[in-house]
Amino acid sequence: MEVFEAINRRTSVRRFTDQAVDEESIRRLIDAGRRAPSGRNVQPIEFVVITDPDRRRHLASITEYGKFLAQAPVCIVIVSADTKYYLEDGCAAAENILLAAAGLGLGSCWVAGDKKPYAEEILRWLQAPDGFKLVAMLAIGHAASPMVPREKRALDKILHWQTY
Repeated sequence: MEVFEAINRRTSVRRFTDQAVDEESIRRLIDAGRRAPSGRNVQPIEFVVITDPDRRRHLASITEYGKFLAQAPVCIVIVSADTKYYLEDGCAAAENILLAAAGLGLGSCWVAGDKKPYAEEILRWLQAPDGFKLVAMLAIGHAASPMVPREKRALDKILHWQTY
């Protein structure tokens, strides 16, 4: 799929079939994430892939708005060493994965991590090294219904040239 088609097709999916996502697709998603830009090329990002249903259910139970993580066949947790640009680096990786998922015909949804009260609990549960930050959790799977992107604000309403 062409990159602009994947961008236009990407939408948040919170309902998934029980069809598994093959390991090769998961590896391609992580590869897309690791290729994201990184401030000063520090590359502090790590990825934890959770496919075990019991572990996904437990993770979902900790979150506020990520209960659907239990249903998604794959959850990719993005964590980062605590560097100057960890959040920017992690968010760039997350977006690459979301776009790659769309390109593979998979549904996905971002669940916040960094500023949430459950972040430390999830990091401990994952056994992440001390000093790491939870950036995001991504639900990945086959959408239970057709993926229809939501309407976005019109380009001419948000585009400004030279000044606001």
